Amino acid sequence: MAERKSFLLRIDPALLEALSRWAADDLRSLNGQIEFLLRRALQAAGRAPGSEERGREPK
Repeated sequence: MAERKSFLLRIDPALLEALSRWAADDLRSLNGQIEFLLRRALQAAGRAPGSEERGREPK
């Protein structure tokens, strides 16, 4: 399994509660749900790891 990094996330309590309910509905942990949503957003934007970034220069 790939190494995981942790970080502090400050989030609105109502948003956290909504994400927690969604995670439970999808039978995921809250962390797993957030990671799933972030991966899906990255793929939709064409910025997922391993995908070619749309003509951007590396920083």
